[in-house]
Amino acid sequence: MLRENQRRFKFDWLIIIIFLLLVGFGYLNILSASHEGEITSYFNMSTLYGKQSVFISLSLVLIVLILSLEAKFYERFASIIYLVALLSLIGLFIFGKDVNGARSWYGIGSMTIQPSEFAKFATSLAVAKYISDLQTNMKTLKDQIRVAAIIFIPALLILLQNDAGSTIVYASFFFVFYREGLQQIYLIVALSVIVLAVLALKFGIVISGVICLIILGIRYFFRKRRRGSLLQYIAVFLLAIGFSYGVKLFYQHGLKPHQQNRISIFLRLEKDPVKLEQMRKREAYNLIQSEEAIGSGGLSGKGFLQGTRTTGKFVPEQETDYIFSTVGEEWGFLGSSFVVILFVLLIVRILYLAEAQKSQFSRVYGYGVASILFIHFTINIGMVMGLIPTVGIPLPFFSYGGSGLWGFTILLFIFVKLDSNKINEW
Repeated sequence: MLRENQRRFKFDWLIIIIFLLLVGFGYLNILSASHEGEITSYFNMSTLYGKQSVFISLSLVLIVLILSLEAKFYERFASIIYLVALLSLIGLFIFGKDVNGARSWYGIGSMTIQPSEFAKFATSLAVAKYISDLQTNMKTLKDQIRVAAIIFIPALLILLQNDAGSTIVYASFFFVFYREGLQQIYLIVALSVIVLAVLALKFGIVISGVICLIILGIRYFFRKRRRGSLLQYIAVFLLAIGFSYGVKLFYQHGLKPHQQNRISIFLRLEKDPVKLEQMRKREAYNLIQSEEAIGSGGLSGKGFLQGTRTTGKFVPEQETDYIFSTVGEEWGFLGSSFVVILFVLLIVRILYLAEAQKSQFSRVYGYGVASILFIHFTINIGMVMGLIPTVGIPLPFFSYGGSGLWGFTILLFIFVKLDSNKINEW
């Protein structure tokens, strides 16, 4: 076997080029959304675009460091990296800084660091490490519970810090489990739970129960082979009713008013159209402004630095969660399509390379990277366009912020390093 300094590495330049395009195009939109008057210096630390220039420069340093380490380092120290990430999340409860109602940041001078952004790649490494262990069998309940616990612990810590958006991302690992042999029944149950929750909120417990009863009845009477006992169907029905009641209870008493309003607007739970429109104007101001900014861009957009809603600061959080609205206004449908195509190409390329890995650790990690990017990309753009409820979640490589950019850079380039080493694997 070749020694480390004799090994050959073949980096996937398509991923690297897409990364540079996303970061570069994202910077242009951050510049447009945050500049005020004449731009005197691109590294002016008193401006958001100046800070982002520094963040991008440091991310390039991170890339060099990540690619210079031995590929086996990430597998060998995956558990330690994961534990460090958990400790950083726990430390927020003592030393954390509140920003917008969430205790998710460490304050370092005038800057902040968000550990949850780094916990994503740490959890991906831990999941890949556990699943790739020779003793692990994803078809057994014991291993399913253990790997679920690896994901649940950081997700719970982040949720307790009032950062629901980052918590949702951890659901992306379901795709990883499914690829590695998780039974199809889990996928059916997950989809059923989502549909049942929507039915319970939209139509109430009685109607959702009737729909569930009809579906179970059809399944029982028309599936003669292996249809199970009648008691099993009754138990499933009672569980569905109990779950529906729990969803309603959680919605009414477990969610905060602004969270209730976002769901109410999305599902149109308010029957009075006048009240619904009033609620939408009051609670969905960001979304309304975002939709108007995107719609005003037309086919080719208004041009760089020419977006009236962008330069006028009409859209709140336009440099971070709503950065895609700047793309829509200034670059139009063509620019928006370009961004979507880049993300799709990146995710598909990662999945393609993940399947080509000789190491199960690298394959699982690759699927973790693709799943996290897919969830972020889908939720963020869907949120900005009003297709899903508003959730505070950034667009990878695009949104303003050092923690987010560095976290996604580390996440992606660890996989680039692992993939480059597959020519040395036996």
